[in-house]
Amino acid sequence: MLDIAAELHGWVEQGRDFAVATVVAVGGSAPRRPGAALAVDSDGTAIGSVSGGCVEGAVYELCRQSLEDGETVLERFGYSDDDAFAVGLTCGGVIDILVTPVRSRDTARRAVFAAALAAAAGGEAAALARVVSGPAELIGRALVVRSDGSYEGGFGAHPELDRTVVGEAAAQLDAGRTGTLEIGEQGSRCGAPLTVLVESSVPPPRMIVFGAIDFASALVRMGKFLGYRVTVCDARPVFATKARFPDADEIVVDWPHRYLERTEVDSRTVLCVLTHDAKFDVPLLRLALRLPVAYVGAMGSRRTHLDRNERLREVGVTELELARLRSPIGLDLGARTPEETALSIASEIVADRRGGSGVSLTGAHTPIHHDGSSRHDASTVPGRRIGSVA
Repeated sequence: MLDIAAELHGWVEQGRDFAVATVVAVGGSAPRRPGAALAVDSDGTAIGSVSGGCVEGAVYELCRQSLEDGETVLERFGYSDDDAFAVGLTCGGVIDILVTPVRSRDTARRAVFAAALAAAAGGEAAALARVVSGPAELIGRALVVRSDGSYEGGFGAHPELDRTVVGEAAAQLDAGRTGTLEIGEQGSRCGAPLTVLVESSVPPPRMIVFGAIDFASALVRMGKFLGYRVTVCDARPVFATKARFPDADEIVVDWPHRYLERTEVDSRTVLCVLTHDAKFDVPLLRLALRLPVAYVGAMGSRRTHLDRNERLREVGVTELELARLRSPIGLDLGARTPEETALSIASEIVADRRGGSGVSLTGAHTPIHHDGSSRHDASTVPGRRIGSVA
């Protein structure tokens, strides 16, 4: 649900009633991951997606019904062998979808959802935890956890349950993960089991592009398209300008290695070195390859790559550190133009992030939809329509 937080926050501010359908768990070749959502307001306006089109119509009707009767329901959709055009995922996957009404009369639930949506829409870190299976009276109840450990809402059952979920949700938020938890009804690992969906919303990851060249301009646009907060850094003020990079979130005029020393990076940050000039590249990469970032790539010919590696070895970069460097940067797409090159670089970043091979899917026997960082199984939520609560 937090993936459409900006739009839903607007609906809350306008006082609209709506129902939101959220992917809870997936199995097989399902197109969307847990947390993906479709929302429908009382006028029938829809935003978001849960399946890329396969079951949107059926989920839309579930939202309309949920908004009318005020019930939270969990529904499973899967492939239909008898009729591929029946309601189901023709790609062969299975998804479990939680449909929750958010109405003005449901003041407690609406307040929790409003807090989570406001935080996510404002770029703050927040996690929304909801009961998706268990006793009927608990299904759909929610709480929102912030990065400082504070929370709003609760499940109204056993005090230890709230404390346990807050702790687990805070850990998921810290890792930026969305997924389900299995815990006991009283907050322990014993007792009647509950399944809790935790959706994490964290500030967008960073992409730092070093080198204010034409290829960088195309890469900035691609990075924004992929949801990164993009910074361009170059030591030459005549090139590092807003006029040349209108889509960048930030433009920094400084020597690349000096900027990297003082800026904040994390395990999701990607660093793209497009300067292919030894006086910039060597001190920058010497530092970059020792930072806990997601990706370090450097542009240049194969001759430039070999020469740069030798220079890096001379300043103490180890073979293990060099092995982290993606150079020449990008996948082999036969790219020529700045836009094609940006696509090549972005493709490598996505493949690295998701654990993809980068080979053509035609003739391959690997899964189409997979995520190298997290795996979810629809079997964690049993049954087809397993819960209903007013």
